[in-house]
Amino acid sequence: NASVLKEMDEVWQRRFLTWGIAFAVFGMRIVFPLAIVAIAAGLGPLETVKLSLNNPQEYERIVSSAHVGIAGFGGAFLAMVGLKFFFDREKDIHWIAMIERNLSKFAALPAAEIAILLLVLWGVSSLLEPADALTFLIAGILGLVTFIAVEGISAILEMKEEAARLQGAVVRSGFGGFLYLNILDASFSFDGVIGAFALSNNMIVIALGLSIGAMFVRSMTIHLVRKGTLAQYRFLEHGAFWAIIVLGAIMLVSARFHIPETITGLIGAILIGFSLWWSVRFNRRTQA
Repeated sequence: NASVLKEMDEVWQRRFLTWGIAFAVFGMRIVFPLAIVAIAAGLGPLETVKLSLNNPQEYERIVSSAHVGIAGFGGAFLAMVGLKFFFDREKDIHWIAMIERNLSKFAALPAAEIAILLLVLWGVSSLLEPADALTFLIAGILGLVTFIAVEGISAILEMKEEAARLQGAVVRSGFGGFLYLNILDASFSFDGVIGAFALSNNMIVIALGLSIGAMFVRSMTIHLVRKGTLAQYRFLEHGAFWAIIVLGAIMLVSARFHIPETITGLIGAILIGFSLWWSVRFNRRTQA
């Protein structure tokens, strides 16, 4: 988030906290799980809300039954986010150098990351029952298409903004990044909405808990951007993108195998923590 936010002006950074929070809290943490239940059970909006409040066990069962599709879409989108960062020929800073240098070389192959993702989707789908496999493949392809669409919209907006700047116009950039960040947040929250049932099946408690987390993370991200933390810690961004790839891979594999949420969180925390430590170590060596 911080790597995208630092390229946005202050107006769009504020909108990330205001409009973005409304989308993240109301849209993804409340409306999204209710929509899953409404579609799966063929219920109206009011009946769905009543079910979530009066029969939380059934509500949990229906939301959890949509996990295969959610895993396919969210996992594919996150995997593309992570792979795009490493499949970059212009990337000249490497944390895990042996791996990252080779990935940068593979960027010379057109759409190499897309080919890798499609192979993974096919591999996981081959482990599923036919009905689930079809759902998983469709959801995964939609996740891939969504990523390409967001990247395309961002590129078009950037070209228009650059053309306006060349003509001397003042451009308030940020919509492309704003759109990208909210879809990225949605992909992260897919797993959180399902995983929250491990702690509670009360819809209100889940919505409040996930909403507080979303607000805290967004506020902290803005703080990191304004403090220039990414510039201070050379490999922190690398650790975050490795964590994204791992989360995407775990989401994809979770369509077939149950992986405890604790393991997912710990792996991400370890990767980011280790990259932070490595950055501090690098800073001390260069200052010595």
